[in-house]
This record gives sequence, C-alpha cells and structure tokens, in this order.
Amino acid sequence: MEKIEHKNVEVNGINMHVAEIGQGPVVLFLHGFPECWYTWRHQMSFMASHGHRAVAPDLRGFGGTTGAPIDDPGKFTTLHVVGDIIELLKIVAPDEDKVFLVGHDWGAVMAWALCLYRPDKVKALFNMSVSFSPRNPKRKPLETLRAVCGPDYYVCRFQEPGEIEEEFAKVGTKRVLENFLSYRAPGPLFLPKGILFGDSPDAPTTLPSWLSEEDVAYYVNQYAQSGFTGGLNYYRALDINWELTAPWTGAQVKVPVKFVVGDLDLTYNAPGTKDYLHKGGLKKDVPFLDEVVVMKGVGHFLHEEKPDEINKYIHQFIQKFSSPRCSLL
Repeated sequence: MEKIEHKNVEVNGINMHVAEIGQGPVVLFLHGFPECWYTWRHQMSFMASHGHRAVAPDLRGFGGTTGAPIDDPGKFTTLHVVGDIIELLKIVAPDEDKVFLVGHDWGAVMAWALCLYRPDKVKALFNMSVSFSPRNPKRKPLETLRAVCGPDYYVCRFQEPGEIEEEFAKVGTKRVLENFLSYRAPGPLFLPKGILFGDSPDAPTTLPSWLSEEDVAYYVNQYAQSGFTGGLNYYRALDINWELTAPWTGAQVKVPVKFVVGDLDLTYNAPGTKDYLHKGGLKKDVPFLDEVVVMKGVGHFLHEEKPDEINKYIHQFIQKFSSPRCSLL
C-alpha cells in the first residue's frame, strides 16, 4: 500500500498543509477539534485502496497550516474556511467540477457551509456528529448556549481569548488532548475553572482501546507547534458566523447527504437534536437527505472508534453517486 504524502499549498492567503493518498476521483476529508488531518488516516488508506484520491487538509489554525491571524477570531468564519477549501479544490482537483465530501465535528460544520454556499462543488456529502443547524434569526448562538447550558459549558468557556489557553497550559497539552479525544459521555461537557477535567492534573488518563499512545503523541506534537488558539477561534466565531450568514436564513442544503452519529455523542444528546434528526426537521432543511444512521454504543469520534464500519458506510454512499447518471437531483 502506498504511503500518505504531504505537501503545503498557498490558498486564500494562508499556507495549508495537505495529506493525500491514492488515484481517482477526489474524496475531501474535513476534520474537527481537537484534531488534524491525522484523524482520517483509516479512511484515507481505505478510500485509496478502493480507487479514490483521499485528500485531508489541516484547516486554518490547525496542525501544519499557518498564516491565519490567530489573534483575530473574525478570520475563522465559515466563509473564510469555505474560501480556503474552494481554493484548495482548484489545486488538488482542477479537472473535477465536483468532489465527494466527508466531514466530522467542525469539519462537518464547514462541510454543511460548503454545500450551502457552493453546492456546485459537491457530488455528495457524508457528514458525521454535527447535524445541520438552520440559522435562528431571532437569537445568537452563544446567547442560546449560555441560557441552556450555563457558563461552564465548554463552548462558553472557550470564548474569552487567552483564558482557556492559560488553563490548558497548566494542565498540559497531552492531558488536555487525552481528555478531549477520549470523552464519550452522552451528557454535555463542562469545564469548570480550576478543575477542567474534574480531578488531579497528575491522575492518569485511561485511553480507549481505539486510541493508542502513538496516536496521542502525534496530536501532542501537532498542538505543541500550533497551539490551541486557532482551533478555539472556530468557537469564538460562532456569533460572527450568525451575523454574516443572514442571507442564508431559511436556505436548504441541496446536495445528496448521509448523516451518521453515535448514540453516546454529546451532540446527538443535545436538547432538540434527536427530534430534529428523526421527526422531519433535517429532511426539510436537507431535501436530498439519503439517510440518518445512529450507531449504537459509539461516541463522538466514531470514525476512529469504529473505522471499519465508517469506511463501509462512506464507500457504499459514494458508490451510490459515482455514476454520472446516479443522482438524487
């Protein structure tokens, strides 16, 4: 099996690190927090062995991608990130009008945004963990989160620039990443000041079976270089996104979509999410929705926890739309 190759490309004013493997139609993978391209290692090799070119960038602010001003959360909106992706596609897929898209966590948010802003670039979307979230014109996202979840909710705790970074530094990069990557509870994640993960900073973290010390070491090395601020800026741009996306209020995502989530994922158990997914809300906003799959006994990082199952789901879905004659449109 060929090895994953790495390169850096100039896109949209930043220097983007890109991992890729294989030959054939492009499958673009978009990662979340606290991840980087590495989170897709299982899927990339699998898709390459099945006749596709797997491409996984580090999104702006993450890993080896540099150049975005991390002191300005306003440079981390969905419009900025989608702009990066559009420029990247011109480089990695110049002869393809549309590509297959796979997203998870913040990568899922950016995948929804890409399909909303530029559906002409996407053959089909396989998205995980974070469902589409229609814009509420009457209330900003952070106002809602603070009211529903309180100030210790992790998204709320991420808002003040420098504050959570300082607390992360006290805990240590390795321990922070171990706790985030192994979080598997269906309830909301709270990070109280002074006791971020609820116990002694010296207490050992038990890694899940699917996450090795080698995996953690790779992530630690990436965040030791990039820091956490770039990734945290995605959360800090929530209300900015809300302001900028007013023109898309009520707009639908009109590409074929399959959505997969674990039943232990905190996103699936957030207030209102299950009703939205299963009682017609998502289907209304995403009219070409193919299917919603809820994986039993699986948490947030489902593509790492159950890579074989996710690989099978992705491959079957992409095969469905690989023929020019095969489309929901």
